[in-house]
Amino acid sequence: MPEPAASSTPEHTTHGVGPWPSPRAEWPAGEQYDPELLASGDTRNVIDRYRYWRMEAIVADLDTRRHPFHVAIENWQHDMNIGSIVRSANAFLADTVHIIGRRRWNKRGAMVTDRYQHVVHHETVDQFAVWASDAGIPIIAVDNVEGSVPVDRSELPQRCVLLFGQEGPGLSAEALAAASAHIEITQYGSTRSINASAAAAVIMYEWCRRHAG
Repeated sequence: MPEPAASSTPEHTTHGVGPWPSPRAEWPAGEQYDPELLASGDTRNVIDRYRYWRMEAIVADLDTRRHPFHVAIENWQHDMNIGSIVRSANAFLADTVHIIGRRRWNKRGAMVTDRYQHVVHHETVDQFAVWASDAGIPIIAVDNVEGSVPVDRSELPQRCVLLFGQEGPGLSAEALAAASAHIEITQYGSTRSINASAAAAVIMYEWCRRHAG
């Protein structure tokens, strides 16, 4: 199904481009282009490369170059940070986002980037751990618990899944036990922890700094 016209999508912004400036006969050729967007303009929050592209075409192109790291988030309290983490996962081109626990999550913070990002669900930590083991992907828990290694001094494998917890309580005991390594972000102020979505963005950026080239 074609993506809705730009003026009716939740991702409508004041930025973007108007209708394709040439007559219909001179529109660009290619299955990636959406005729509705060419006709009405594209105000989605996408990079210029993807202007006027169909959503399915954007996802297919992203799939050819996704990074080999995954992101996982525990969802026991319907945490509003999950949407922001999904948005960062899209920005840093994570392979897949894994939601552990409650299937429903607050998508407002994702700003519809979940349309372009693979998101899968695991009922329990055990199910998630079995998936990671079968895939041969190490779980790296991100939490400032005893024994955690500062991320700038830690091993951060190229192929891994970065596991984040809830705002406040952090990761559950089961999630920490399932991880092969625990890392944290060095802080310098009075607060014990930083916002979960901010922490996720920092760790994903560090992964990209090392491995994205």
